[in-house]
Amino acid sequence: MKYAVMKIISLESILVDLPTIRAHKLARQTVMQQTLVVLRLRTDAGLEGLGEATTIGGLSYGEESPEIIKSALDTYISPIVIGMDPRNVNAVMAEIERHVVGNRLAKSGLETALHDVSGKALGVPVHQLLGGRQTAAMECIWGLASGDTAKDIEEAERVLSQKLHRGFKIKVGSKAVENDIEHVSKIAKAIAGRGTLRIDANQAWDELTATRAIAALEAVGVSLIEQPLPKANHEGMVRLASRFDVAIMADEAVATPQDAFMFGKHHGADVVALKIAKAGGLLPTKSVAAISQAGGLALYGGTMLEGTIGTIASLHAFASLPQNFPFGTELFGPLLLKDDIVQQRPNYSNFAIAVPDRPGLGVDIDEEKLAHYRRDKTRSLKPVAALKQGSA
Repeated sequence: MKYAVMKIISLESILVDLPTIRAHKLARQTVMQQTLVVLRLRTDAGLEGLGEATTIGGLSYGEESPEIIKSALDTYISPIVIGMDPRNVNAVMAEIERHVVGNRLAKSGLETALHDVSGKALGVPVHQLLGGRQTAAMECIWGLASGDTAKDIEEAERVLSQKLHRGFKIKVGSKAVENDIEHVSKIAKAIAGRGTLRIDANQAWDELTATRAIAALEAVGVSLIEQPLPKANHEGMVRLASRFDVAIMADEAVATPQDAFMFGKHHGADVVALKIAKAGGLLPTKSVAAISQAGGLALYGGTMLEGTIGTIASLHAFASLPQNFPFGTELFGPLLLKDDIVQQRPNYSNFAIAVPDRPGLGVDIDEEKLAHYRRDKTRSLKPVAALKQGSA
């Protein structure tokens, strides 16, 4: 079906609170419940675009909390986009950039919804709008973050036996470094020869602590060290990357193409964690990836512990990139949640997550679950099918 004219008639943002299957212990926060900001962009053609903007631990990760994201969308972004053609993603996002500084998570949710409705209008998956997927599935690792060594080993054994994950990331930094080293060493010994390990300090260490910890973790077989230092300590990251053979990855320190340029130029890391949320959308993520690769940095598919909408949006972007992902992706967010607000969750099998091939994102809202988990406990607007159909 061809749409000659299409305009955005509404942009709704909804706070959704979903419980996790267990405590997810980070260096600065323990996550027991994840809050998603779900976007529903409606058009006069009767099509709806879905988006998601999700952060980790309120304000513990960055400057946008779920409540701040919703406020930016409702108060400042929504009035700008009403009446614009959602298929012209570049024009809409350029207009937003003219009026809204920063707020990359909110912008990412909007840009995702624009791509979703554009794909639906053309009858093609989002990855085709980005140049096409270069793989049908991407390896997906699992985050071990219960904070309990025995429980983490039990989790690792379970997902290995189910062929869900064979790569693992361990959260460290909330305890004394000696305790973290002991914790990681026991897990490394338990899965030796069957799985790979990465650790994430979430900026928790100073350079002296990081140097001591990385030497010990490298010795027990850890293959990747993520953001060991505060994101502003660029020079320290350069020194660590040059000192150790184990791969050093920048996460919080690299959000923009300019960040990627600096880290590539000075070799502040070996790997860059891509996240559509911190980059501000799918297209900016591709820019960060291109600059990173030009600077000799490998790519990694990161997560903000999104639900299915944000996870699948990230997957479309990552799958459209050259497959320089030696450490895979960590798009396990939906598996960490007890429930979701979609009709069908992602397909995880053979240690990977499958890239959808349906129009748009390939995700549909479960209206009853959305009504149950939304924070305001009210039902959303009428289903999009009830809206006036535009010219075809």
